[in-house]
Amino acid sequence: MTDLCDETARRRTFAIISHPDAGKTTLTEKLLLFGGAIQFAGTVKGRKSARHATSDWMELEKQRGISVTSSVMQFPYGGRIVNLLDTPG
Repeated sequence: MTDLCDETARRRTFAIISHPDAGKTTLTEKLLLFGGAIQFAGTVKGRKSARHATSDWMELEKQRGISVTSSVMQFPYGGRIVNLLDTPG
């Protein structure tokens, strides 16, 4: 049981929930970038953006620059496991 307790103690979960166009996906990209999970932050702009947001994985999300589904990303940071939840607005 100690292993389970140790594993759960090192996890941190952040859910980013807000109204539309509040910058949830932009914040998600910055946390992934500063946490070392990605090397370049994507943009939320639609159409011909060079780099799309990591959490916007559906083709519709990439085309329109909107989040349609919730996305969960996980990465290690500072001896912890970070769970990051990005919700659509």
